[in-house]
Amino acid sequence: MSQALSTDVLIVGGGIAGLWLNARLRSQGFSTLLVEHETLGGGQSVKSQGIIHGGAKYALHGTLTGASEAIADMPRRWRQALAGTGELDLAGVRLLSEAHYLWSPGTLAGNLTSFFASKAVRGRVDQVKGDQLPAALQHPKFKGKVYRLAELVVDVPSLIGRLAELAGDGLLAADAIAPLREREQIAGLIVDGREIRAQRIVLSAGRGNADLLAALALSQPAQQLRPLHMVMVKGPSLKPLYAHCLGGGPKPRITVTSHPAEDGQWVWYLGGDLAEAAGVARDEPTQIAQARKELGQLLPWVDLSAAQWATLRVERAEPAQSGLTRPDNAFLSEQGPLLVGWPTKLALAPDFADRVLAALDRDGIRPTEQPPLPALPRPNIAVPAWQEAF
Repeated sequence: MSQALSTDVLIVGGGIAGLWLNARLRSQGFSTLLVEHETLGGGQSVKSQGIIHGGAKYALHGTLTGASEAIADMPRRWRQALAGTGELDLAGVRLLSEAHYLWSPGTLAGNLTSFFASKAVRGRVDQVKGDQLPAALQHPKFKGKVYRLAELVVDVPSLIGRLAELAGDGLLAADAIAPLREREQIAGLIVDGREIRAQRIVLSAGRGNADLLAALALSQPAQQLRPLHMVMVKGPSLKPLYAHCLGGGPKPRITVTSHPAEDGQWVWYLGGDLAEAAGVARDEPTQIAQARKELGQLLPWVDLSAAQWATLRVERAEPAQSGLTRPDNAFLSEQGPLLVGWPTKLALAPDFADRVLAALDRDGIRPTEQPPLPALPRPNIAVPAWQEAF
């Protein structure tokens, strides 16, 4: 058996939630070790659109929901971190856009004006016109209205890379993970035959949490999966666009983010209502046809004749909710030294870390002196889906 290790906090799952938590803990003096079964960010994180939501899209009926209130402070915290002055130093992470936008087709412009005039969102958004419009909407045929949301869009692969740097020597690639029990209580994990003891073990492996819990003979907390069928389109005529298009219901009709390909072209990554229930039921050719139709109706001046298309199925893991509803906040469940959680969305990674730190503080868990870690096999960073697709 390999040399046994000990650490203050052992984290399983190297997505944004686990990596952010790992960096926060290290910044406060805790020793940590993060174990990843596959690639860093390779589950949900690298498939995210990178939007640091501030809640505006959850208030499309003119009232603030629990989700919008819970997430409202996230853009500020992320901005500080990206400037190198926040709880983490993320200076150098590529920022794709300083803002996300909400636009309406001409037929819904009146509804959008009424929505943003409401007390619920006043002061959170600003209307933009002319050369302030996103490049893809600066066309004479565009007749809608556009509002600028104070929500960043980050390059997720760049973010994963920086958080991996902040992990120092505390990353471990793993094939087999099993519980380490002492006196009928979990004391750590056995990773590829190596015993690793910790004061606390945190499961932040997204969809992988369910398998880890099963290995620990635990049925709670239960997990739900929210499927999406995203669309990617790459073409020489595409200009950067980061925006939700308002539909007739409470969800954006389509959400567009733009990501740089290695050849200098842009890839539009399409989510929103397009990718949800009806989109999940479509096969790839039908989903691409629907996306082409949507873009043709909404942005008819964009030349897609030379575009390349692909789709990506994503299953967002969350704590189980009645009726498969979306959780409002990051989630954390505690079972003795075991903490299990999901951030529920990228923007809430700081909230997830807050909850873990609060639990440690309440239980009197403090940093301890630990011997240096030996050289360990390090997990690779995930390749973006649009890089693999085209």
